[in-house]
Amino acid sequence: MPANKGWKSPYLLLTVTMLLWGSAFSSSKSVVAQMPHTVAALLRFGGGAIALLAAVALFGRPAAPASARGGGRAALAGLLGVFAYNGFFFWGLSLAPSLDAGILIPVLSSVLTSAFLLFTGRDRPSGARLAGLALGLAGAVVFFFGAGGSAHGGATRLTGDLLYLLSAVCWAAYTLIGPRVLAGVDPLRATTYATCAGAVLLGALAVPDIGDTHWSELPAGLWLNVVFLAIGPAAVANLLYYRGVGAVGPASASLMMFMVPVINTVCAMLFLDESFGGLQALGALVLLSGAVLAVTRGRGPARPRAGTAPTAGKKPSEL
Repeated sequence: MPANKGWKSPYLLLTVTMLLWGSAFSSSKSVVAQMPHTVAALLRFGGGAIALLAAVALFGRPAAPASARGGGRAALAGLLGVFAYNGFFFWGLSLAPSLDAGILIPVLSSVLTSAFLLFTGRDRPSGARLAGLALGLAGAVVFFFGAGGSAHGGATRLTGDLLYLLSAVCWAAYTLIGPRVLAGVDPLRATTYATCAGAVLLGALAVPDIGDTHWSELPAGLWLNVVFLAIGPAAVANLLYYRGVGAVGPASASLMMFMVPVINTVCAMLFLDESFGGLQALGALVLLSGAVLAVTRGRGPARPRAGTAPTAGKKPSEL
C-alpha cells in the first residue's frame, strides 16, 4: 500500500489532528477556570513532553543522534509552536471564551500562512487569493470590533482575542518552518524535542503561580481532562501534524485547519454554554470565507498524480 494511502494517509493524520485540536479549546478553558493559566499550560505540555519521551523509549526506531543543527531547529519549533503559542493562548483563555479562540487561531493562522507564501514569492498571486486575504482581514476587523462591544466580556474579551491573534501569528510561523524541522530528523523525535523545549520554558513561566494553585481542592475530573490534553492534543496531535505537514506542505495543512472552528464551536456551545454576539458571528463568517478563498484560490485542493505525493521530499522553498 502506498505510503500516502490508508491509515498512513497524511490527510487522515491531519483530520485526526484537527479533531483533537478542535476539542482542546473548550477542554483547556475548563482547566483554566480552576487554576492559573500558566500552570494549566505547563500541565498540558509538561504532560505531553513526558508522554512523548515514553513513546520514544518504547516505539522509537534506533537512529543516530540528531545533529546539533537539527536539534536546534526542533527547539526553535518548540519555542514558537509550544511556548509562545500556548503562552498567548492560555493567557487569552483566562480573558475570553474558547469559542473565540477556535475561530481566530485556526482561521487567521491559515490567512497568515497564505499571505507569507504569497508575499515571499513561494506561491503565485491570483485575484482570488488577494481577494480572499482582503476579505479575511475585513472579517477579522469586524470580529474584533464585535468583541470590544460585546455584552459577553467587553474589553476583557477584546484583550483575550488580541492574545489569540498573537497565538495565530506563532502558529503560522510554526507551520511554515515544519518542513525544515523534519529535514533529517525522525518526526517522533522532532516532535519530542520541540515539545520538551517548549515545556521547559512554560515551566519557567509558571513558577510564580505554582504556589498559588490550590492543588488539594482540584477535582478528579480536572485531572482526567489534563491527561486527555497532554496525551491527545499535545502529544499525539503534534506528532501527526508534523507528519502531515512534512507530506503535504504548509499550504494544504493550513486548509485542513478549517475543520477546527466547526469542531470547537460545537464543543464550546454544548459543554461551556458559550455564544457569539451578532456582529462577531458576521465577522467570523466573513473571516472564514476569506480564508477559504485565500488558501484555495477559488478552487478545490490540488490532487497529486497517481503514485505521487504532492510535496513529499520537496525543499521548504518549493512548498
